[in-house]
Amino acid sequence: MTPVADRHGEILAAERLAALKQAAQLAVVMLVCVLALWATGFFDAERLVEGGPAFAQLFREMVPPDFGRWQSWLKPLADTLAMSIAGTALAVAISLPLALLSASNTSPHPLIYHAFRTMLSGLRSVPELIMGIVFVAAVGFGALPGGLALALHSTGMVGKFYAEAIEHVDPRPIEAARAAGASSFQVITHAVLPQVLPQLADITIYRWEYHFRASTVLGIVGAGGIGFELIAALRIIKYDQVSAILLTILVCVIMVDGLGAWLRRKLK
Repeated sequence: MTPVADRHGEILAAERLAALKQAAQLAVVMLVCVLALWATGFFDAERLVEGGPAFAQLFREMVPPDFGRWQSWLKPLADTLAMSIAGTALAVAISLPLALLSASNTSPHPLIYHAFRTMLSGLRSVPELIMGIVFVAAVGFGALPGGLALALHSTGMVGKFYAEAIEHVDPRPIEAARAAGASSFQVITHAVLPQVLPQLADITIYRWEYHFRASTVLGIVGAGGIGFELIAALRIIKYDQVSAILLTILVCVIMVDGLGAWLRRKLK
């Protein structure tokens, strides 16, 4: 065989091997997904069928929605919005310095890098619902514990995303700033942050959208907001009010997502 034919055969063999590896990886992922579905009882058809009448009964009790108390939901909705904004603002204020210490190209020492990476992992490992319970026990009911819980949990997530964005900046402006004798603070403010500000803004807005949805859940543990009204309606078995509150939350989430999309377009 000619060298060209040999090279062509090697390329085909490499492509077949890569295709087999991809197929094997896909098969492993699918197997894991099937096992997870089986472990959660998804394939228990008898159980699902037995639950059908209960779902039907619940649906009948939820329709039509009862919006008779809509005026009493305005203040909790405002609390939920305020909680989401306050939680996002606190998370950003705490996350940015932690991210700079957790990024390999801006952290002053490897030990500091690993220490703050571990801290961020620890913060995001505790769900905001658990943090909400802790803060409710510490500072009482209302929007304050909800905002603190959102901020502390999101610091772990936002700090990680910020740090990864910082690690992927173009190193040449950083090297040029250091070569010009710039201090560490000047390097960050003039060579790092200008490159990542659009990404940081995207992350912040996405997190705010998430916070509004998470705020409704925190109301269940007494952290105020519309979630508190939702759990109250559930406790007195007023499912028509439950459906009305859920529809109200849906409309608010759509509005918040639309506002977030508009802000992202403006910041590009």
